[in-house]
Amino acid sequence: MMQDQLIMAKAYLHFASLQGSAHLVRELKLRIKEIERAISHSSGGSRIPGSALQKMKAMEQTLSKAQRTYPRCSQMTSKLRAMTHNSEELVRAHQSESSFLEQVAVRTLPKGHHCLAMRLTTEYFSLDPKEREFPKRDNRQLDGYYHYAIFSDNVLASAVVVNSTIAASKDPGRIMLHIVTDALNYPAMRMWFLTNPPTPAAIEVESLDDFKWLPGDFSSRFKLKGVRDPRYTSALNHLRFYLPEVFPSLSKVVLLDHDVVVQKDLSGLWNIDMKGKIMGAVETCTSGEGYHRLDSLVDFSNPSISNKFDAKACTFAFGMNIFDLSEWCKQGLTATYHKWFQVGKRQRLWKAGSLPLGQLVFYNQTLPLDRRWHVLGLGHDFSIGRDELESASVIHYSGKLKPWLEISIPKYRDNWNIHLNYDNAYLQQCNIHG
Repeated sequence: MMQDQLIMAKAYLHFASLQGSAHLVRELKLRIKEIERAISHSSGGSRIPGSALQKMKAMEQTLSKAQRTYPRCSQMTSKLRAMTHNSEELVRAHQSESSFLEQVAVRTLPKGHHCLAMRLTTEYFSLDPKEREFPKRDNRQLDGYYHYAIFSDNVLASAVVVNSTIAASKDPGRIMLHIVTDALNYPAMRMWFLTNPPTPAAIEVESLDDFKWLPGDFSSRFKLKGVRDPRYTSALNHLRFYLPEVFPSLSKVVLLDHDVVVQKDLSGLWNIDMKGKIMGAVETCTSGEGYHRLDSLVDFSNPSISNKFDAKACTFAFGMNIFDLSEWCKQGLTATYHKWFQVGKRQRLWKAGSLPLGQLVFYNQTLPLDRRWHVLGLGHDFSIGRDELESASVIHYSGKLKPWLEISIPKYRDNWNIHLNYDNAYLQQCNIHG
């Protein structure tokens, strides 16, 4: 009510000032100051003090006096309409600025991360070539190991995934970690894990450039006009569709996104009966949640989509997935990916990124996992409860508010920060703190 009184008082003040009603102008200005002060004192409180109620009554009397002085509603309507228009324009401008700044924050790594990459790269190239190699394990490709893949261009994010996976494992000596990055970040990624080896696990770091069998335009083919968010244009996100080619000697592999934290031992994933399915994933819909149905990601107005898929099919999550690579090869799923990728090049049938395309590629090929394996949303959902977080095997900072950004959600930061040693010399030199 006080806010409404302020709006009316400022509108009447406009008329009084124009027509020279000095006494009414003084009275309105006084009442406006009183109400503004009362609002500031009442902000956040559950009760309005008695003095504020008295100020409201005094304002009501002044507004009645102004209404008698200026009874023509048309003038007041025009003024209020103009004030509303100006307010809406101001809101739009602030929303546009806020959206722009958020996008800048999302797309731009903090300065410390750039410093870290530069220092690691410089030191990597100062090493003797023999010092650039990881310890070899002759039997590392055998299925006796639990193989985890991480496709990332972010050194610290990868470090957290690696550290948390080892910390949560019951048998870390049987873990083999496979990191694939791009050519630009390859030296920094190798240098980090050479100086911070994930003992007792084994690790290898490879570059996209090592995979000569990839299409020649692979690193640039996912760039879309008007889409600049790296989450949607990264070639590393699409490498998941070539898993059997990346790991030709493996029968199973767990793929982890670089914005996850592993909290519990994941070896049980290898014991799940896949029932002839290629991928194990947590579904992202429950009854009545239309937002997480297939038609929220894919255009069903096109017959090539509507004739083959169920619009109300439940979508599944990327971020923590177990893949049966033997079944993948048997069913020729990479060819399915190529087919739909070419369809998508000819016409825009789904939203940007690898997730919508993945829904089509793995349609009817996905085994639903218990939700406790993978809890999503820590990059956008402020309402995830402590019990849900603590019971999760993997927590996923899906969304824009990544844990390494200043705009991350504060209450989830510690779950990520505990897996980094901020006393590390590189982090100290680059002023990276938790």
